[in-house]
Amino acid sequence: MTYELYYWDGIQGRGEFVRLALEDAGADYVDVTRATGRGTSEMLKRMESTTEAYVPFAPPFLRDGDQTISHVANILFYLGPKVGLAPDDEALRCFANGLQLTVTDFIAEVHDTHHPIATSKYYEEQKAEARDRAFEFVTNRIPKYLGYFERILAQNPEGGGHAVGRTTTYVDLSLFQVIEGLRYAFAKAMRHYEESYPNLMKLHASVKARPNIAAYLASSRRLAFNEDGIFRRYPELDIAP
Repeated sequence: MTYELYYWDGIQGRGEFVRLALEDAGADYVDVTRATGRGTSEMLKRMESTTEAYVPFAPPFLRDGDQTISHVANILFYLGPKVGLAPDDEALRCFANGLQLTVTDFIAEVHDTHHPIATSKYYEEQKAEARDRAFEFVTNRIPKYLGYFERILAQNPEGGGHAVGRTTTYVDLSLFQVIEGLRYAFAKAMRHYEESYPNLMKLHASVKARPNIAAYLASSRRLAFNEDGIFRRYPELDIAP
């Protein structure tokens, strides 16, 4: 059956981590809010339902037949084995899920660089606090997270430049997106840091060259980064470490 992905139209955001898995696998899916005759109203209706048994709190969420799965890491934990992007071994699948949850933590910290006080307030209402948060993020948190993922790649007993096991998983695709987003939002910092993480840079290049990913990146389905998403390029926050 066709998967249905629900996420806000116009931004990559958290939904992009799911899109990358669906695109790499060549899965049959519909990006519902961008689909003709459907749109954001359908997504909101599902979120506000008072009759459905499994109501998601927020997007992204995935519909597979009658089943609804929410939260990026949970979606990918469900989807990965179905589309060939998860290890066969149960212990490795759990480890992959833990890595994806760490990506989730990292993305939350990216978001908080431009909304450190409240998501209900505009960035312009918290610019001073955002600069302080961005300085801490660039100076301490980027190397903390990237250093961890670099070590995971180096220590993978299967080798091959993957985060988990000997073949590409959804974690590899997510790490590609992390590097893409950081290069957009924190270009100065990434120019400073990238040479310290050669395994991550090799992984990024190998994912980008995968045929389905390359085709997706060149298509209109791949939305551009912008200042409504999670990764935002504000010059005053792009601080050189």
